[in-house]
Amino acid sequence: MPEQPPSFLTKWGSIGQGDGQFDRSVAVAVDSSGNVYVADLNNSRIQKFTTNGNFLTKWGSFGLGDGQFQDPVAVAVDSSGNVYALDVLNIRIQKFTANGTFLTKWGSQGVADGQFQDPVGLAVDSSGNVFVADFNRIQKFG
Repeated sequence: MPEQPPSFLTKWGSIGQGDGQFDRSVAVAVDSSGNVYVADLNNSRIQKFTTNGNFLTKWGSFGLGDGQFQDPVAVAVDSSGNVYALDVLNIRIQKFTANGTFLTKWGSQGVADGQFQDPVGLAVDSSGNVFVADFNRIQKFG
């Protein structure tokens, strides 16, 4: 007998720029405590929620600087609770603490190792290695 699909539990959010609102929520990640991180594309930010959708915090704004975004399209969380965001138009990965403190960034436009052509996906394994889906290749950073 086939396994039953999961049942609907809850939802949250609406269109807008306020806390807990989205303008194109495009990616979601969950940490080991059940906190939910959402890449909010057109608001150029990451938002953090409890597992039940209660707003906790947000970070980011539109721009080129550290902690700023131009189209965050993917988000991932490592086993230590650090948050990684793929900022597609700035062609980089940014790493933050679980509360949004900027830690580091890497990436630039190009086809060489460590550069990005058209990055669209992001994942982190249990060892902290970061995987980026980039055009016709996967790049691994550790």
